Amino acid sequence: MKKSGILNAKLAGLIAGLGHKEWFMIADCGMPIPKEVEIVDLSLCMGIPRFLDVLENVLKEVNVEYYVLAKEINDHNLPIKEKSLLILKGVNHECIDHEELKKFSSKAKFVIRTGEDTPFANIMLQSGVSF
Repeated sequence: MKKSGILNAKLAGLIAGLGHKEWFMIADCGMPIPKEVEIVDLSLCMGIPRFLDVLENVLKEVNVEYYVLAKEINDHNLPIKEKSLLILKGVNHECIDHEELKKFSSKAKFVIRTGEDTPFANIMLQSGVSF
């Protein structure tokens, strides 16, 4: 049995397979995910697991060089935005309309669905390199 890190076999494998500049998403439980995008559904029930818990643990395994949030997070979920900015301190990012983010999600190699039940807790992450 693996001792630490991400224990979910599917997610661990997808993370290991990420290449430089590839996109993936961490999403709340309500985000519509395009049919062609692979889903790692971690949702257990409303609120579990939380978006921030998943983000923090994924970032222990992945180098991220850029990320995208929905503009609407500024008005509807400032606590998630502020904590995400702290977790991703120093990483360049942008905010786009939520409708654009939904379309952009089709570029994701995979989406991690959380149980997060607060609005606009979705992030597109671009993988970087560790050297």
